[in-house]
Amino acid sequence: MLPLRAVAEPSGPSRYLREGERIHIADRLREKATVRAIAAELGRSPSTVSREIRRNCHPDSGSYRPHAAQARADQRRPRPKPAKIARNLHLRDFIQAHLDRKWSPEQICQALRDAFPERPEMHVAHETVYQALYIQGRGELRRELAGALRTGRARRVPHRQAAVRRPRFIDSMIMISERPAEVEDRAVPGHWEGDLIIGKDGASAIGTLVERATRYAILLHLPNGRTAEQVRDALVETVRTLPTHLVRSLTWDQGAEMAAHGAFTVATGVPVYFCDPASPWQRGSNENTNGLLRQYFPKGTDLSVHTPEHLTAAAAELNGRPRKTLGWETPAERLHKLIAA
Repeated sequence: MLPLRAVAEPSGPSRYLREGERIHIADRLREKATVRAIAAELGRSPSTVSREIRRNCHPDSGSYRPHAAQARADQRRPRPKPAKIARNLHLRDFIQAHLDRKWSPEQICQALRDAFPERPEMHVAHETVYQALYIQGRGELRRELAGALRTGRARRVPHRQAAVRRPRFIDSMIMISERPAEVEDRAVPGHWEGDLIIGKDGASAIGTLVERATRYAILLHLPNGRTAEQVRDALVETVRTLPTHLVRSLTWDQGAEMAAHGAFTVATGVPVYFCDPASPWQRGSNENTNGLLRQYFPKGTDLSVHTPEHLTAAAAELNGRPRKTLGWETPAERLHKLIAA
């Protein structure tokens, strides 16, 4: 039956299904249309349509009646609702007892399903338990039980959203998308990629620089740590030993060791470009070289024991290997040709 009062539906997209959409679902179900076809016509997810049919079909006949479905949905929607834990004292006592035993909310929810498999009113999601603990004024669970959680926090710590990320460094970064086009085709030498290889327990590191056109590698000695200032000083010292026309740019990831990139650029005149987060392929030459260097500096070892002479010898041996990508020339030979020219 049609509703007694015709209410104009608001225009624009809605999070919830509207009565007109429910009428469309009923019509198409009578025409034996599939759920996916109906969802595509409405611009909804197939799971939304499937859930709507399952929740709001007639309990006896199983037929889908749109106006009755709308009435059921309206009846369920009013907020606030009394929480499930507050309504069920048995459920609340079970959760409180297990929180006292230092169980996590997820362990408790699984125990409820195991202990009461045929009683859905005793089943809750672990997020429901967290909400009962963290949100003040509800009163479902004793406030002091929040101290039984492994974090020991009495309130939830919000997570930052990607859209409101704070700047990584004080000096603004120049992203790799702004890097000159000449860097991409490797035709112009002097563009370097850099990174760190990390030693045992993150306590030591070696800096690596790779020239994109020649694949020539240079290692930075960092015996006292890998802070931003220490990495900056090592980079400045190394860059000043190279011919000016062979140092045009540096590309790095967004590691904390490059927090002083602005000071490095001021000291050397070399711009630093930063890769996108979690995009190591944007420094492919450097990543490949770091893998080769693990033959000399295995993972899980203390890298601070290596002297500058050892680093120089390892880099010289690596630069003396012929490379297929260079027409079987070595990086050292290719770089010497550039210097001579």
